[in-house]
Formats: sequence, structure tokens, C-alpha cells
Amino acid sequence: MKNIIIGHGGGPTSVLNASLAGAIKELKAKGFDGKIYAARFGSKGLLNEDFIDLTNISDHDLEVLIHTPGSAIGTSRFPLYDKEYEQIVDVLIKHNIGYVLFSGGNGSMDTIGNIYKHALKRDYHIVCGGIPKTVDNDISITDHAPGFISCAKFIMQSVSDCAQDIKGLPIHVSVIEVMGRNAGWLAASSALARVNEEDAPHIILFPEIPFDEDKFLKAVKEKHDKYGGVIVVASEGLKNKDGSPIVKPVYKTDRATYFGDVGSHLQMLIIEKLGIKARSEKPGLLCRCSTALTSDLDLEEAQLMGKTAVDAVLDEKNGYMAGIKRISSNPYKIEPILIPIGKVMLEESIFPEKYMSEDKYNVSKEFIEWLKPLVGTPKEAISFVDKK
Repeated sequence: MKNIIIGHGGGPTSVLNASLAGAIKELKAKGFDGKIYAARFGSKGLLNEDFIDLTNISDHDLEVLIHTPGSAIGTSRFPLYDKEYEQIVDVLIKHNIGYVLFSGGNGSMDTIGNIYKHALKRDYHIVCGGIPKTVDNDISITDHAPGFISCAKFIMQSVSDCAQDIKGLPIHVSVIEVMGRNAGWLAASSALARVNEEDAPHIILFPEIPFDEDKFLKAVKEKHDKYGGVIVVASEGLKNKDGSPIVKPVYKTDRATYFGDVGSHLQMLIIEKLGIKARSEKPGLLCRCSTALTSDLDLEEAQLMGKTAVDAVLDEKNGYMAGIKRISSNPYKIEPILIPIGKVMLEESIFPEKYMSEDKYNVSKEFIEWLKPLVGTPKEAISFVDKK
């Protein structure tokens, strides 16, 4: 019997380990009698033969794993080229590994797709599969990906909570910067914090829409004149009309760009150009690792994706990523599907304009109807200052 190895790629999430647990549970349920390895720190561990043997992991540890944020086996953004892929195939042959699963986004799906291609060139039979994972929700074809729901819930609740603070002292503009380099799904999710039309967020800035400084400042002043306290939710990946980031990147790698502090930049624009007090907030990693706001639905679907990917490779279905197909929103119902990895390798699902308002500073009713079954609504709050 050949062995299996599972790796994580890219940024962790609060439910990434739940997918790992779901995969291991299914392997045990199916009576898999090979070794169950994990690649320590993802592709880097796979390349360096740095494995964690999870074959005999206890049921207790599996249950704890489900509720552990981050990546218990480590992850990385280690770049791979043809030379490294050839070395990885050597490693797989050496350790009698016939099944490879990777959890991650479109970059990780590119990794697993290339491992499959290079093994095929060597005439080494290996079955590869993918498990979707991203907080940005930028993987193509699948309705959404594990990790996004919990992060969206964190953003929704944080904006709702901040809105109560602003209502009690309505004198400034709060700019909340959220993750999402090229895709505005997380920024858009803040809209669920809005109970009434006048509630925060008052302005949402999407990375898909070129930033217009004059238009933005005009909108901020109008909202401030009307409400006193204003909340702006901005994506970290805001760009100018020429496609350049509105803040100079502080660090770049082959694929990833680490942007400057967009929230602080917008804060200073408001202060300097409008003379209005402003603050910036940046949840950063907190929104993707919070166990306090981890969604039960997200945990459930993360495990389902791990299980689905295992079933696929054990059935010799090669080169597929597990995915989610929505059957209905009310009641919410989905089914797991298999998506050819070639269709998601480095393919980004950006936030569509059909889900934006006409002025591109808000979301459409259609988007709210799509998101609400996933994330729900914020905790109920009450304010007497706006009740006359």
C-alpha cells in the first residue's frame, strides 16, 4: 500500500486544521493502511523530506485539531520551479507516496497541479488532489472556500461593534483596513453589520475599483456632515487608476505583495485634506485566526472538503480540487463537488461589479442574500442616542 502526504500552502485560517482533521478522519474510516504523513511547513517540508507522521494520531487530538487555528503542521509561501518539482517527485518515489493532498488557494492548486505533471513525465503513478482554503474567497468556481466564512464573520462583528463606539462619540472617521489583495469579498462582508440604512459601514472601498481620491474625500465629508461619526472599510489592495497600489509596497516576493498601511494613508488624507479627526484600525492576522468568532458552518464545511478530497484520491480521481456547489440559500443547502485543478491554478475570483452598488461604495441586495446564509447577522445591539 502506498502512503499519503498532506500539506498546507499560503496563509493559515481558523479552520485550516479542520480540513486536515476531516481528511485524516476519512482515511481512518476508509481503513487506509499506508502511512499518513504531513509535510512540515508545506512545500518546503515536502522538498526537504521533513515529514510529520500522523498515522496514529488519537481521536482526542483530532477533535482538538478541529478547533485549533493556524496550521498545526506549518505552511509556507516557498516558491517552486521545475528543478524543485523534479526533486519532489524523487522524494515521493523514495518514500513510496502515491497520494498527495494540498490545502490552499489558487497558488497551492498550481503547486499540486505541477507535482502531478512532473510525476506524469517520470511515469510515476501518483494521485493528486486539492482542498480549498482562503480567507479572501478568491478561488474560482467553488461557491466559497473554507476560511472565508469565519473571517467575514469577524469583519462583520468588528464593524458592528465599532459602529456602537462611533455612535456614542460621533466626532471622527474610523478607517478599518481588511485583507483581500485583489478581491473585495472580505471588505464587502462588512455590509452585514448594517441593520438600518444609515448604519455603518458608510463607505466600502473595493480593490477591483480604482481609487479616486477626490470622489472618496467628497463622500467622506458628506457622510460626516450627515452622521458625525463615519466608518470606512477599505481593502488592503486598493489601487490607483494605473493599477499601482495607493501606498508603496513595503515588501515583494515572486507572487505576493506586502502593501503599505492603507488604513493609515486614508486616515491622513482625511485629516490633512478635510480637517476631520480620523483613526485607522487594522485587524490583520486577528481576523483569520480568531477562535472566538470561528463559524460552526465553516468548521463543518472545512472538514467536508478534507473528506471529499480524500474520497476522490482513494477512488483514483486524479487532479481535482474539492469544491462547494450551492443548491439553495433559503434554506441553505450545498453539495460537495470536484473541480479540475487546471481550472483553478492561479485563477482568481474577484468581487463582481454585479454585487456592488451603483456608486461602487456599497454592496447590492443580491450580495447580501448570497452572504447572509453563510455569516448570519451581528449580535443584537441597542442605541438610545439615535431614538428621538
